[in-house]
Amino acid sequence: MQHWFVYPNISPIAFRLGPIAVHWYGLAYLAGFIAVYFWMARPAGRRRLGLTPNEIQDFLVYALIGVLVGGRALFDIADMITCHQDISRVQSCHTVAQYFSHPVLFIAVWQGGMAFHGGLIGVVIAIFLFLRKHPHLKFLVLGDEVVMMLPIGITITRAVNFINDELWGRICRPDHPWCMIPGDTLLWGNQYRHPSQIYEGILDLATLPILLLLYRRKPADGVVGWTWFMLYGIVRSVAELWRSPGILFLGLTGGQLLAVPMIFIGAAGIWWSVKRGERTEESLPTRVS
Repeated sequence: MQHWFVYPNISPIAFRLGPIAVHWYGLAYLAGFIAVYFWMARPAGRRRLGLTPNEIQDFLVYALIGVLVGGRALFDIADMITCHQDISRVQSCHTVAQYFSHPVLFIAVWQGGMAFHGGLIGVVIAIFLFLRKHPHLKFLVLGDEVVMMLPIGITITRAVNFINDELWGRICRPDHPWCMIPGDTLLWGNQYRHPSQIYEGILDLATLPILLLLYRRKPADGVVGWTWFMLYGIVRSVAELWRSPGILFLGLTGGQLLAVPMIFIGAAGIWWSVKRGERTEESLPTRVS
């Protein structure tokens, strides 16, 4: 079987500024936050939110801290659980003893390792903290605006996962010519694997036109946000079918254990939002420049 692709072995460092190494991972997060900012800061977004561009930037600082703290914390927990569950089954992990012997591991995001669901929890907490400073702003309205560009940010991040030679999928059948041998064969072995990072990125990007079409229909507050929540649950649950599992419980991967409930919670949130039937076009105080 002739395979179509060879892993390109791209350096995880995009460029250097003197002694400072700028990683693709950091640029991916930057691109995602820029996309969210430009969406929220457009005139229609500012009217609906009742926020100035500076206040939107302030919110994104809250969100960035939430993503970094939440994403890394859940990754560390999952990493330790995976090693404890079956250290012989996984490619790489760190035990509890290793974390406490080398505390820098807790924050070593430059080595890769961020849990999406932890970042999501961190952003939700950041939203509630931000709402305390802006009592006129509604959680559902802010959620509707924040999620619109998330598919772009997540897709870019999955592409960087591919560049970083991480999150590879399960071993392929020989008749799948699109599979690849990972760059780090010592870690992943010398067998063809599904590029599950790319699969998930494509699935995430496919949710963007759905959100844009729904947003244009001006549904009730919360419908767009909960729709993204449900769609991500579906995308992640499907993508995990190819992804090399870490934690396994009742036949479900760790990602599926967190993603499947998102489908039902999102569907319930859509129903509740539609039942409320409240639509906000402009929030006060409105300070659109």
